[in-house]
Amino acid sequence: QHRAQKAPPGQHRHCERCFSRHCRAPIEISVSCMVISCRLHCGATFHMCKEEEHKLLCPLEQVPCLNSAYGCPFSMARFKLGKHLQVCPASVVCCSMEWNRWPNVDSDTTLHKNIMKETLSEECLDTALALRDQKILFRTLKIAELFPEWRKKDELEELMDQAMDGEAGAVGGAACGSQEGNDQSELSQREREDLAKDKEGMDLGSYKTWENIFSKELLACQVTGSATSKGQKTEEASKKTASASPAASSTEKAKKGPDGAQEGKGQKSEQVTPSRELNGLAPWQEGVLERLKKEVGVADYNMYLVHHGGMLIRFGQMAACTPREKDFVYGNLEAQEVKTVYTFKVPVSYCGKRARLGDALGHKMPTSDKSVDTSELGISIEELPKTNIVEATLLCALEKELKGHEISEARGIDGLFVDFATQTYSFPLEPFSSSAVLADILDENSPPELHMELYTECVTRRHNKSSSAFTFTCNHFFRRDEFPFHFKNVHADIQSCLDGWFQHRCPLAYLGCPFVQNHFRPEGLQAKVIYSKPLKTFAIKPEVDTLLAEPGKCNSTVDSRGRSKDLLSSLPVEVLKYIAGFLDSFSLCQLSQVSVLMRDICATLLQERGMVLLVWEKKRYSHGGTSWK
Repeated sequence: QHRAQKAPPGQHRHCERCFSRHCRAPIEISVSCMVISCRLHCGATFHMCKEEEHKLLCPLEQVPCLNSAYGCPFSMARFKLGKHLQVCPASVVCCSMEWNRWPNVDSDTTLHKNIMKETLSEECLDTALALRDQKILFRTLKIAELFPEWRKKDELEELMDQAMDGEAGAVGGAACGSQEGNDQSELSQREREDLAKDKEGMDLGSYKTWENIFSKELLACQVTGSATSKGQKTEEASKKTASASPAASSTEKAKKGPDGAQEGKGQKSEQVTPSRELNGLAPWQEGVLERLKKEVGVADYNMYLVHHGGMLIRFGQMAACTPREKDFVYGNLEAQEVKTVYTFKVPVSYCGKRARLGDALGHKMPTSDKSVDTSELGISIEELPKTNIVEATLLCALEKELKGHEISEARGIDGLFVDFATQTYSFPLEPFSSSAVLADILDENSPPELHMELYTECVTRRHNKSSSAFTFTCNHFFRRDEFPFHFKNVHADIQSCLDGWFQHRCPLAYLGCPFVQNHFRPEGLQAKVIYSKPLKTFAIKPEVDTLLAEPGKCNSTVDSRGRSKDLLSSLPVEVLKYIAGFLDSFSLCQLSQVSVLMRDICATLLQERGMVLLVWEKKRYSHGGTSWK
């Protein structure tokens, strides 16, 4: 027998299982209803009670975009959602292209100096990209991590105080504990109860773990202590009874009364308890291993040793190591003398390196430990040459990045010698704060310098990209339909070919010649490829006639307010919208900065060509918690 299932709310018993387009069932209340067609004319036919359910599947139903939660304002028919995702303004892709660029601290910098002496051109693509990466690098290198001794004095004093407090707490722990005990003894009973109920600052998990361990050890000690004390009592009682005479024992039996009977019961219970302890299988009981060999099999015996081996060794039930006299393999072995035979004679002219063999007479020579620093040069600190902070910072960061250690770190040559070194620097700057980066302490009025290599590397060996300071990322946002063109044009065609294919430098560039030439230009256009510093990307700049480029020479009109207006802005708004519809996103961005009118024209294309970016804000709640929204 099957139970009668109830129809879902809003549907009838017959309509729930009816899927026929030509249903002829009579219309009855709570049983069936009439058959209708979709109001949006999608072609579906169903019972009237299923209309709300059909709206969840109808391809012509107007629904919001799948990225509506991320800012997409569009609503459309359900069958257009998949095609809309390709041009959705909220379907944003971040370019994750990475490349490595190393500083030029170890190479000749003649070319870099000559390039920076000349006026930087927009067509010098590799230099512009290197300066962009250098600016990002200078904002990420923290000086305090590389030169902690150059911090401000107040910050150094705070660090020293924290270190001294930590050492005092570690050395004087007993004194601190006793002082805290005296403070707690002065508290009232109610304050102590409130302090005990407060769980803040207590590690209850660790407390329960250690309490469980100590309780087990305490229980084992109590059991072993009771067993030893009862064994001693029984031994003393047996000695006394053996030394006493039969006459004395008979007189004692005659004198026994009710109290004697109770003493006999107590002695009987004391004699029963040790026998019970000697018959158990606990690790602290005497003879447990001998009883196990008789009562259980070999597998259970070995399993017992595996689980309780540590306790058996601690209670002396078994030895940690097999004694030599009981070892039938190594017990009878004897040490044999090993003789070394030299089959060749070392040449007299052979001289081994000190780093490998060591000095044979080194132990006979008097030695002393000395520290060598700049004070032994006889020159004052003010007269010492100042170090370039940019070159020193890049050198230290590069040493730690590639070789995994700092410059002044101790390094072992072999098993005999270790190099200890301390690298000191003297900067012509004041001490800086712990949060200062390299870009903050540079002089803005000084001439620009290029400290990075012009060529990039995409894949390197000896390099961990996850924590690298010399790995740079594109990090530009694009609509999903614009990303393929960006990656092909910018990264595949231009950036990866700057080292001799897209852009050519003079063959004598290694001697310092800064000449550069670009061979490739856009097809069918009189334009050139440049690097846009405001947008930090490559762009195409059309070659405009010099007459039109000069201000005041182009044709212009005067509007009703008396302001000059160029001929392009005097066109009707509909024509300007039509022209702007053919522009790419980079051109629209530049056109929107020309005038207020052009910005309004570009704003009308936001629904079709715009892009929605999320702005995250930190939200604080009344209970003190925070989250990002």
